[in-house]
Amino acid sequence: MESRIHPKTAALGVVTALPSATPDQAATNTSEISHEFRLANGRLARRLRQETAENELGSGQFSALGVLYVHGPLTLTELSEFERVTPPSMTRTVKCLVDAGLVTRTDSALDGRKIVLTTTDAAREMMTETRKRRDAWLVQRVARLSPEQHRALAAATLIMKELADS
Repeated sequence: MESRIHPKTAALGVVTALPSATPDQAATNTSEISHEFRLANGRLARRLRQETAENELGSGQFSALGVLYVHGPLTLTELSEFERVTPPSMTRTVKCLVDAGLVTRTDSALDGRKIVLTTTDAAREMMTETRKRRDAWLVQRVARLSPEQHRALAAATLIMKELADS
């Protein structure tokens, strides 16, 4: 197998396969495939993030808003746990979303000490538009894949979900 040391990972001793390598050659060990997977996943995620509705939110704010959009009303603690950040950090994020008119705060009916965060109509519209743009971009690219690549992508999707949930 032809391989080279990637300049940014040379210090880590990570060897990456040349683009012409077959999938079997590129996956010669767990370290190599993990590294290549992380890079490819990061690049795809960055590319998909470019397909958003017009907004000025930072990535952390947009991510928190997405969690509220998908999972419905949550407390600050619940949102922090979803996003795997500290409550003080999430407090700053939520303040920006409230100030932007994208999230409302209401007292919890179950516990008066807690505040429940809910998306506004403007936030739901933004998230719906973003989802449409991202799905359209990805559908165009996936449609170009061969039937074999479709099957491989379906299998890889299940594996990615399992990794993300671990």
